[in-house]
Amino acid sequence: MISLFFLIINKVIIIYVLLLCSTYLILFILAFMRLKREKGLHQIEQYKRLKESAFTAPISILVPAYNEEVGVVNTILSLVTGTGRLDYPEFEVIVINDGSKDSTLQKTIDRFDMTVLKNKVIHKSFGIETKPIKNVYQSTIYPFLFLIDKENGGKADALNAGINFSKYPYFASIDGDTILDSDSFLKIMKPIIENTDDEILATGGNVLIANGSKTSLGKVNEMLLSKNPLVVMQVIEYMRAFLIGRIGLSNKNLLLIISGAFGVFKKSRVVQVGGYLTNTIGEDMELVVRLHRKNIEENWGAKIEYVADPVCYTEAPDSFKILKTQRVRWHRGLFESLWAHRKMIFNKNYRSIGFIAMPYFFFVEFLGPIIEFFGYVSLIINITLHNINILYSIAFLILMIIYGSFFSVSAVLLEEWRLEKYKKISELNRLFFYSLTEAIWYRPILTYWRVIATFSIFLGQKKGWGEMKRKGV
Repeated sequence: MISLFFLIINKVIIIYVLLLCSTYLILFILAFMRLKREKGLHQIEQYKRLKESAFTAPISILVPAYNEEVGVVNTILSLVTGTGRLDYPEFEVIVINDGSKDSTLQKTIDRFDMTVLKNKVIHKSFGIETKPIKNVYQSTIYPFLFLIDKENGGKADALNAGINFSKYPYFASIDGDTILDSDSFLKIMKPIIENTDDEILATGGNVLIANGSKTSLGKVNEMLLSKNPLVVMQVIEYMRAFLIGRIGLSNKNLLLIISGAFGVFKKSRVVQVGGYLTNTIGEDMELVVRLHRKNIEENWGAKIEYVADPVCYTEAPDSFKILKTQRVRWHRGLFESLWAHRKMIFNKNYRSIGFIAMPYFFFVEFLGPIIEFFGYVSLIINITLHNINILYSIAFLILMIIYGSFFSVSAVLLEEWRLEKYKKISELNRLFFYSLTEAIWYRPILTYWRVIATFSIFLGQKKGWGEMKRKGV
């Protein structure tokens, strides 16, 4: 009886992982076809034309910051000054200090010579409730740079405060430790500027990890890998997630996640759906899902795009403790977004979003770690009870290597073929080497953490954002 039970479990796990690999293969093919089609199209001359075009809409850049004293100045510098200054015709930068306990506020005020604005009405100007605003500052050096100091309400509340203050039709949300390339916004706004037939609700961009790279004055001068294997694995993971997963899904307007590190939204539509929700830790995904939902329910006929070229750089966790906190939070945020919009799953009224995108994120991204975890557990139990099924063991291990390592290697190849950010052969060799080790140690650890997150959800445990100690890049 026990043997029959494990035989059934083993077959279910093998079938699931096989379907998982097939899904990623489809996404890889879609991503490769699109990247091949677009390679060579994004030339400097095209972006110069976009910069000079009358259709290039001005943009408000929102930078929510909570305890970002290490990275916030570099982030702002990458937007406003020197060779790293954004190459964009008209924009404003709004930093929102969300009740930081460190010196984020004072460092920003001192570095950019900020003075308090008098008689500036911003609270509830768009009807989005936020925590009270203490003061609003403007830089005397860069008049387009503003600082909102408010009571702590979380990232979503900070972004809503920024939306209330902003004056332009599109806003960008970037993290407080993010560094941008000077042409990032010309690239990410390209679909919005050029697509005059379809309304674009939002666009997302590619995110790279800057740990170990050479930076100065808010600009990444040379992409280098960190010496920390944990960070290198995250570099590879980001490549796979952004280049394979998000490009593949965005081909059919199925993208449900735009990274909080780098994304642009149409302000009027975001205000129309109520802004960011403050009762979820997955506010980025939840907003995108809600925009998709309203788009279908109210027949807006709009799209959400993803652009591979725009690049921003962020600092990744460099310890297991901080990485665990981040991934548990991400997984809980994923569940909260799916649960809030659960009526969309397999609902024909929501078309491909309901039948493809939502089920994908539920069965692959949310439930996937649980199935994968039981695969490892089943393998260990079989070995312990001397009930080993050689065929199952070989099949499971091969599929996990394909799922983990093969697609990671493929992502590295796509990244370098498309962006060519890592110039040194030694860096590429390290990426390929660590890609081959993913299924052995990195992926099982992530799987375990996500299973912990899943059980904490069903046990009703409440978790906040947690804090990530920045060291600076």
